[in-house]
Amino acid sequence: MKNKNALKVRFLGGVGEIGKNMTALEYGKDIIVIDSGITFPTADMPGIDLVAPDVTYLVQNKDRIKGIVLTHGHEDHIGGLPYLLKEVNVPVYGTKLTLMLCEHKLKEQKIHDYELNCVKTGSSIKLGVFSIEFIHVNHSIPGSCALAITTPVGIVVHSGDFKVDLTPINGQMIDMTRLSEIGKKGVALLLCESTNVEHEGYTMSEHVVGETLDRLFSDNQKRRIIIATFATNVHRIQQIIDLAVKHKRKVAFSGRSMLNVVEAASKVGEIFIPDNVVIDIERIKNVADKDLVIISTGSQGEPMSALTRMASGDYNQVQVGGNDTIIISASPIPGNEKSVYQVINNLYKKGAEVVYKSITKIHVSGHACQEELKIMHTLLKPKFFIPVHGEYRHLKKHCRLAKEIGMKDGNMLIAEIGDTIEITAKTMKRGEQFQAGTRYIDGLSIDDTESVVRDRKHLAEDGLIVAVCCISEDSGEILQEPDVINRGSILTDEQVQEVKNIVMRVISSFDVKSSDLGDIRSSIRKQLKNYVLKKTKKSPMIIPVITEV
Repeated sequence: MKNKNALKVRFLGGVGEIGKNMTALEYGKDIIVIDSGITFPTADMPGIDLVAPDVTYLVQNKDRIKGIVLTHGHEDHIGGLPYLLKEVNVPVYGTKLTLMLCEHKLKEQKIHDYELNCVKTGSSIKLGVFSIEFIHVNHSIPGSCALAITTPVGIVVHSGDFKVDLTPINGQMIDMTRLSEIGKKGVALLLCESTNVEHEGYTMSEHVVGETLDRLFSDNQKRRIIIATFATNVHRIQQIIDLAVKHKRKVAFSGRSMLNVVEAASKVGEIFIPDNVVIDIERIKNVADKDLVIISTGSQGEPMSALTRMASGDYNQVQVGGNDTIIISASPIPGNEKSVYQVINNLYKKGAEVVYKSITKIHVSGHACQEELKIMHTLLKPKFFIPVHGEYRHLKKHCRLAKEIGMKDGNMLIAEIGDTIEITAKTMKRGEQFQAGTRYIDGLSIDDTESVVRDRKHLAEDGLIVAVCCISEDSGEILQEPDVINRGSILTDEQVQEVKNIVMRVISSFDVKSSDLGDIRSSIRKQLKNYVLKKTKKSPMIIPVITEV
């Protein structure tokens, strides 16, 4: 029986996985959406550009949605916004830099009818029955927030992505005072990120990276320096700019996303670039190596990124050589390790020196480790707890961590995509399942099913055989020997001839004039599949084509 007085927490993404974060809170007729992220395709998703949550439920209930609230401007939290707003036109709320990055994405997608509302940390908004307060937290991008959401059943806190940095670059520490005050009021539910729950202790301060970079600038005074980092790591970019000024070097930015983020951050005052420091990448040939630092995309070995193209010699503006020191100021995201190390190997082959995390302290995470997670739990003292932003192992370990500091087993659970969790002042239980999952984005096309990916994997692994045969429309006789088109499947000339013979035998076994062509094609497909599997141990996609002339 449905409980009309329960708060419903619906998980559309970000649980049981890293990325495509999206959660909806629903009470009565009102819905708010927290974040609208994407993730990037893995090697088993050929041809797919982006992976986003399935938002069918939100589209079906779009008249009930009061707004979309964004915690910060990383792709796994805002990357899916253009695709959502194409179907659900509702107000969006976020901090300055977050909205600046969103606006750029919306313009790229040629979306003009949207409403972006800028909020400041420490402020609150009212959306239907929900009151949302934005609380400043430290992360690897400015304008990051936790959310304290007052609902009819109590306060829900969504941590967003955070860390506890006692020496942040911009001087703004996480607002632990406000979190403590909210904890004293009483928190019904905590949704807390779990990305770094496997790591003990505390996440290092961003200042540690600054100290390492300063040393590397001093150690490479006569060499050109190229630094690859996440485009959205604005504090890291600011540190590099400051060090370039200190060591009397010009700065060139390389990579479209790097240019976009720096432009946006400069406009909202989150990056300060002194006059006459930046030089266009097209003009770096006029600058001596010792006087230049290039800040580039490509820290994850992305195929079309600037650093990857430098490593392969396919980047006209920057030719890597023996006088280059290349610093990769990022950790490989799980699944990207092979691509990153391939880029590193290629850079070494070109004579460059490469510095990366396994060699020195050149990157720190923006996510809380175990002791910081304990601080968040201790400050808020939630009645109920659901871990988010992690694979199942992360969520499980986060529950164990919460139990260590006093949370009862019955007051926490692990949610999956498509789950609805119902919260009252006294209870938390699983509710109905709803349609959720994955949408594959390929160019401008969106597919809600896995059929396209499955077909592409099939083609990539086993290839394609097309058998084309012409028959007489009047007599049903075969007019000429079939043509066989073979792509990605290795067949000998003898095997190709046998494929043709099988097609002719199958057609000849039917009374073509009185038979359904679909039945004939099905029979051809079945017999060819058996033959090719027996001969090659592969199962290519087989497409019989029968043309009547």
